[in-house]
Amino acid sequence: MKAVILAAGEGLRLQPLTDNRPKHLIPIACKPILDHVLENVAKCNISEALLVVGRWKDMIQQSFGDGRSKGLRISYAVQPAVLGTAHAIGMAQEFVGQHPFLALYGDIYVASQAVERVVETFEKKTCQAAMAVVPVSTPQFFGIVTVKNGCVESIVEKPSKPAEGNLANAGIFAFSPSIFETIQKTGKSERGEFEITESLRLLIQSGAEVRATELKSGTWKDIGRPWDLLDANELALRNIKPDIKGEVEDGARLVGPIVVENDAVVRSGTYIEGPAIISNGAELGPNCHIRPHTSVGRNVKIGNACEVKNSIVMNDTKIPHLSYVGDSIIGERCNLGAGTILANLRFDERAVRMMISGSLVDSGRAKLGAVIGDDVQTGINVSVMPGVKVGSGSLIDPGVTLDRDVPPRKRVVLTQKYQAEPIGDAIEE
Repeated sequence: MKAVILAAGEGLRLQPLTDNRPKHLIPIACKPILDHVLENVAKCNISEALLVVGRWKDMIQQSFGDGRSKGLRISYAVQPAVLGTAHAIGMAQEFVGQHPFLALYGDIYVASQAVERVVETFEKKTCQAAMAVVPVSTPQFFGIVTVKNGCVESIVEKPSKPAEGNLANAGIFAFSPSIFETIQKTGKSERGEFEITESLRLLIQSGAEVRATELKSGTWKDIGRPWDLLDANELALRNIKPDIKGEVEDGARLVGPIVVENDAVVRSGTYIEGPAIISNGAELGPNCHIRPHTSVGRNVKIGNACEVKNSIVMNDTKIPHLSYVGDSIIGERCNLGAGTILANLRFDERAVRMMISGSLVDSGRAKLGAVIGDDVQTGINVSVMPGVKVGSGSLIDPGVTLDRDVPPRKRVVLTQKYQAEPIGDAIEE
């Protein structure tokens, strides 16, 4: 069996993190999302994979090459435009030939056992397709699947009306090669795309059997909005085992499952609560606090009197001193001035909202901090309110309190007025 992985999406809802990279290369647990997918494919004893890519093809190909480092032989196909999942899978016909194959979305976090279960269902049952389904609390954002006696009865893509049930399409499929005939008959959806859920609907209408495999909680996460990255990061970190290879100075304390990679330094007075990953070349402390579910990228500096909680800090970013980062995602090569605060809790304690593709969306999270793009610099004593996004390349002047999003490559300046009076003279009202 071969694998086909869809990695052509734009990831607009994940901006500013996708200003300079495809969403598939955003790190969770210090590895790109797509890296996790490829590793799980290899664990299913699959040796060949086709990556269907789009405009970020060069960056993805540079990251994974021929796949040898992942124990795979990777080929690439370029989808000319965002034409939908059915079109993308249809591009694999020559690669697959006359053999069954596995197909996965490349922007999900999924445990290897979940992928294995879909393959097992397909191989044990006499069916033309098998798919993974998972319970969700927001059916309106997913393709909702109706299942009876283990078989798929219907699929409704992102229902506008209350759906029957809450089992969502998890983006993991096993197909016989006959699916390509059905894809050729698939028309465009209301969104103007050729969608694999419509192909499956046509397959079921023809009398074919499509089996469903329900995934266990904690084995899957769709990554469509910035806070989904924090959830996926937490799930991935649950599976790490303690591995201390870098330098840990006397006086530092590490509690729980923690990875400290080669050439990383944890200085005296630093307190790390796992699960957490500290990547190659990172330097922590002295006297900083890293709280659970934090991923620290390569060559990151987190210095004196800083606290970082449940966050993703990408490569080459500096948080030198006296700063707080809560439930936030920080891009590469950022530099936070002393006293920078990325707040994660609204003053009224209501759920944090964030602008996503021009609409204000309720995250459903009581705690959610900032999303910072690449190459952002803040001056001293900058405060960023919960749910605020800062575009890549922007500069935030000292003393600014950000309560709204900042576009890419902008400078935010604080204008203030003050008056200096001679010492001892009365200040007139």
